[in-house]
Formats: sequence, structure tokens, C-alpha cells
Amino acid sequence: MIGFNVAPFVGKEFTYIKEAIQAEHICGDGMFTKRCNQWMEEHTGAAKALLTTSCTHATEMAALLLDISTGDEVIMPSYTFVSTANAFVLRGAVPVFVDIRPDTMNLDEKLIEAAVTERTKAIVPVHYAGVSCEMDTIMELAEKYHLAVVEDAAQGVLSFYKGRPLGTIGDYGCFSFHETKNFSMGEGGALLIRDPGNVENAEILREKGTNRSRFFRGQVDKYTWVNQGSSYLPSDMNAAYLWAQLEVAREITADRMASWETYYRELMPLEEQGVLSLPAVPEECRHNAHMFYIKTADLRERTALIAFLKEAGVQAVFHYVPLHTSPEGERAGRFAGEDRYTTRESERLLRLPMYYGLKKEEILYVADKIKEFYGK
Repeated sequence: MIGFNVAPFVGKEFTYIKEAIQAEHICGDGMFTKRCNQWMEEHTGAAKALLTTSCTHATEMAALLLDISTGDEVIMPSYTFVSTANAFVLRGAVPVFVDIRPDTMNLDEKLIEAAVTERTKAIVPVHYAGVSCEMDTIMELAEKYHLAVVEDAAQGVLSFYKGRPLGTIGDYGCFSFHETKNFSMGEGGALLIRDPGNVENAEILREKGTNRSRFFRGQVDKYTWVNQGSSYLPSDMNAAYLWAQLEVAREITADRMASWETYYRELMPLEEQGVLSLPAVPEECRHNAHMFYIKTADLRERTALIAFLKEAGVQAVFHYVPLHTSPEGERAGRFAGEDRYTTRESERLLRLPMYYGLKKEEILYVADKIKEFYGK
């Protein structure tokens, strides 16, 4: 069986976890947490990067830092993971869903302005498959209407828009280091902060509402409870696991990119024949090969192809069910405008096996089985 995902593992994870234990500091903000934070700051240019327990928690932190409250509206795509909406719904806000572009599966930047109301507080672009949303337009709208921008860059570590790292263009950016991501700590994430003036509040929030970070920097002689907060710190053992991969991030990215390009090359003839569609990457975007997907003609064809591949020993999966069609999405949010593409395109999309270490012969086998399904 060629599985859909294998969590990344490079060989030094056990060594670094042992080092974390021997350092007698396995709770948060140990030496490996600090190394991961520094790596993200150096590779993104963010004013501050804070490792968190998940991308979900990073997004919740962004909502808290923006003082999102009951009745506020937050614009986002419906085609995303539930955490994108949950972070704001937990604060009493209303997710306002906008249709996606059929080429990139990203929020359609041309439809955002029509969804803005006097209650709108923020825009949350989701960079699907590590391919950037049209951020220039989104940032112009944010400035025009005085809105915050929180980038859901869960899939976008080491992806770029016009040379700018994803997660650093908006006010806040949120990374994921879940086991399905390019770099993993099992469960984990990070909050990227663009503006230095927002760093201290984020540190306080992440440290249970205390000024503990200032204390350890020698800026105060004791730390105390100074604001509301919670515990968003991952164990340093988790950070040690992640650090092993960040050290060889270029190697992991190159490996995944080679797999992505092999899929694309092998399946291009089917797209040229009008049999299926391949991912679109706009010229201004540089992606990170987070996933490779194809689009079938419709839901029925996708279901048949999934079953065909399963019989051949290949695990291929569909992705998000649009949030506005879910029970909680119907209750908590609303769809602005027409759902022209969100549901239709989500029913066509099929994700193929993609992970660090996937063998070329396995990719060729998957591609051959897809060709066989279509009789090509």
C-alpha cells in the first residue's frame, strides 16, 4: 500500500529529544524551542516567531490579540479546515464565507470587497497547498477598510508571494507543524508577528498572561500576572523533534518538489487531453510542494477513482467539505454572494500520496494507475 502520508523523520529526532531531556528542561521555551523560533525569524524576516502547540492555537492567539469579540465579522473562504473559523467563532465572531478561485482554490480576492460591512474586523486568507493568495489586493482592501489580516499559512512554510515569505505579509501569520505538514513536531504550530509593537502582548498571552518572557530576558526582577492569557507553549521535546527537520529544511523541500514535478510531468498528458485538471501556480507564487492534487470531472468520477486506486494499493483522499455546508457553519456563519466554485471544485479535488521520502517508482506507479483508470 502506498499511503497518503508518512510523517517526516530525518534521523536526528531521537538524539535531540534525548538532549532536551538531559537539559532538564522539557517544558516550553527551552533551547530547542528557541532554535525553532530563531530559524523561523531568520527564514521569514518576521519581527517575532513564537512556536505554539498547534496552528489552531496560533490562530486563536491572533484572534485574541486583535480583540475579536461578539458580533464582529471575519472574511474567509469556506474551503478550509475548521480551525480557521473556530478561532474566531470562539470569540463570538461571525465567519463570512467568500467563494474561491477555481484555479488555486484560494479565496477570490475580487469578491472580498462586496462582503465587507461595518462589522468586518479582519480578512483571513488561506494559502491552499502552499500557493499564495493574491496578497497585494487583499492588503490594499485591508488598508482601505482598516481591517486586520491574519494569514492562515498552515500549509505555507517556505512558500513565497512575489519574494515575500507567506505568513509575514499580514498582521499575523499562522504555521502548522502537524504530522501531515512538510515539517512536523506531531502537533504544533507557530504565530508570526509582523509588527514589533505587537510582540510583547503576544508573549504575555502565550505565557498565561504573565510577563515571564521579560523576566527571563532580565527586563523585570520578577514576573507576575499582567493580562489575560493561556498556555500555548509546546513541550521542548516536541520542539526538538521539529528542530531535526528544520536543520535540513532545504533537503526536505527539494525532495518534495521533485515528487511534485514528477507527478505534474507524468499527468500533464491527461490534462492536455481534457481528462483531468492539475494544480495551478500563478507566476508570482513560489510554492513548497505541500501537496499534489488532481481534479476529476465531478464527484461521481472522483469516488470511482478513489475506489480504483484503493484496489491498486494506493491511498488517495479528498479534502475539505466546505464549512458553510456543515451544521456549525450554517449556525455560526454565512456565505456572502454566490457559491459558484467552492462546492463544485471541492467535489472534484483528489489529493495524491505526497511526503518526504516518497519514491519515484511509487509516483510513477500512481500515475500509471490513474492513466489506466482513464483508459490512456
